[in-house]
Amino acid sequence: KVGCIFFSDRVEKFIPPKKGRAHVLMIIKELISFMPENNGTDISEGLRYLTNILKKRSTAFVLSDFMDTADGHARFEDALKIASGKHDMVGIRVYDRREQQLPDVGILELKDAETGEKVWVDTASRAVRDAYARNWEQTSALIDSSLKRCRVDNVKIATGEDYVTSLMKLFKRR
Repeated sequence: KVGCIFFSDRVEKFIPPKKGRAHVLMIIKELISFMPENNGTDISEGLRYLTNILKKRSTAFVLSDFMDTADGHARFEDALKIASGKHDMVGIRVYDRREQQLPDVGILELKDAETGEKVWVDTASRAVRDAYARNWEQTSALIDSSLKRCRVDNVKIATGEDYVTSLMKLFKRR
């Protein structure tokens, strides 16, 4: 049986687990065409919903960038700890390699996709690029340690990379 929960800062859509090719094709269609109503992120909401809706122990894959952090902690950690106590949780962390380092292209206007806030950044400044890269590394390490503390197997997959190889390595490890 396969089901799906789409979430932003709230649960947007739930497709209950079912068997069958038609059901899987319907989920794929939803994955391709789904447009969220909200732009925010609250992974905890999706995890709480999962924990409450599924009564049988299941294997659940969380496909996210896991960038739901604030004040030096992963906001989703408590909910993930509870969910992983009830279900076999697997994190699939998707990221873009361009998020790791800013290119030296001069002054850029960056926009937060969730809040709409815009900020001008001088990417020609080595100090700005280094601070950005440090922030990425710290956030990435925070997410990794949170997933480890919650005993959640995970894999990082960069957009543009062969995801099959990464997933095969994950499944061989399990």
